[in-house]
Amino acid sequence: MLEIFRRLSREYFLRLEAEVLSAGTTLLDVGCGGSSPIRFFSHKLHYAVGVDAFLPAIEQSRAHKIHHEYRQMDVLALETAFPPQSFDVVVALDVIEHFEKADGYQLIASMERIARRKVIIFTPNGFQPQGDFDDNPYQLHRSGWTVKDMRALGYSVSGMSGYKPLRGAHSEVKWKPKLFWHRVSVLTQPLVRHIPHLAYQLFCVKTFSDA
Repeated sequence: MLEIFRRLSREYFLRLEAEVLSAGTTLLDVGCGGSSPIRFFSHKLHYAVGVDAFLPAIEQSRAHKIHHEYRQMDVLALETAFPPQSFDVVVALDVIEHFEKADGYQLIASMERIARRKVIIFTPNGFQPQGDFDDNPYQLHRSGWTVKDMRALGYSVSGMSGYKPLRGAHSEVKWKPKLFWHRVSVLTQPLVRHIPHLAYQLFCVKTFSDA
């Protein structure tokens, strides 16, 4: 039982690793931040590039050697730096919600042109208010994305982070004792995995025909 709980607690990271490595070994991490989840398996990748507009985040990530290369740039200008189909996988993990909806669609389209085999997007389910923090003005949330939005773009969608009403800002459980409610949230993961409308976050994957 303890092992099942541990796997549920790490489902996001395990699923991310499996989806990436099943599609190739070159990866573009859009809006990588200072502590990208790819840190758990980037040593298995042949080439990983981290892109972020916030220099301190890039410096933090570089210090931990998460990616092989970094670019500080506006992620909406990805196609000026990377040609079509130049990476096996392109990921945007907790990124698209930081843009207005129109810009988010533009970013997704750019990612799809740059990816050869797969695009992976991780985002809150619907709008989740969040302001600036860590002196990073890019942390503000400007849009919310739903299961319907992502499926309309051709993505398969799974629920993550447990039952949505249990969590609030920064994905933290809302109630005390926090340890108890965190465990409750984890135990709801098998339900929301298959009913993503109920989940706090969405794990979205689009696979191209040559994958």
